[in-house]
Amino acid sequence: MHRLFRAVLPILLLGAVVVAGDLKPIELPKPDMTGGMPLMQALKARHSSREFAPDTLPLPVLSNLLWAASCINRPEEGKRTAPSAMNWQEIDLYVATAAGLYLYDPAKHVLNPVLAEDIREKTGGQPFVKEAPINLVYVSDLAKMTRVPDSVKDRYVAVDAAFMAENVYLFCASAGLAVVVRGSVDHDLLAPVMKLRPDQKVVLAQTVGYPKK
Repeated sequence: MHRLFRAVLPILLLGAVVVAGDLKPIELPKPDMTGGMPLMQALKARHSSREFAPDTLPLPVLSNLLWAASCINRPEEGKRTAPSAMNWQEIDLYVATAAGLYLYDPAKHVLNPVLAEDIREKTGGQPFVKEAPINLVYVSDLAKMTRVPDSVKDRYVAVDAAFMAENVYLFCASAGLAVVVRGSVDHDLLAPVMKLRPDQKVVLAQTVGYPKK
């Protein structure tokens, strides 16, 4: 039995690599920064929703959503739509879809594949997380946070992730999308699934999709 397992294991591992390799980077279209709802109207319309249609978000909509969350709006400085303490830019944005898990690259406006597995259900205990097309997972990279003691990093991380989540809320209000931010995320469950390092921590999750009809 032991010899059989040793013989089969490389095949299983190779199969896993092939499956993961099925995902390709997604080059997002250029975001549309014209039009949209006036800010005061978006603030008035902003609300949380926990009922989602399963319809996939078109790439232009996803592109605009991620640009609003935390893309570079001042290329000459490399600064983003959402502020971060000391410009650490320590919050990474992962996108869980039915096809798999991606990591958003703000510099290139590209989604890079991480895992060819639908982990939406693992991003929260609520039934709607597996029904909505998109679950955003906000992950802090503590290695980027220099010049402060570890004891205070969590407070900075929480605020910086919240800035990004509010940007998403306002975009969704403008675009007519349903959205809810969730603090009840199981880090111990998600960290190994998402292949996070010890100095990376799950902070928040946010579910996005079309309103349920």
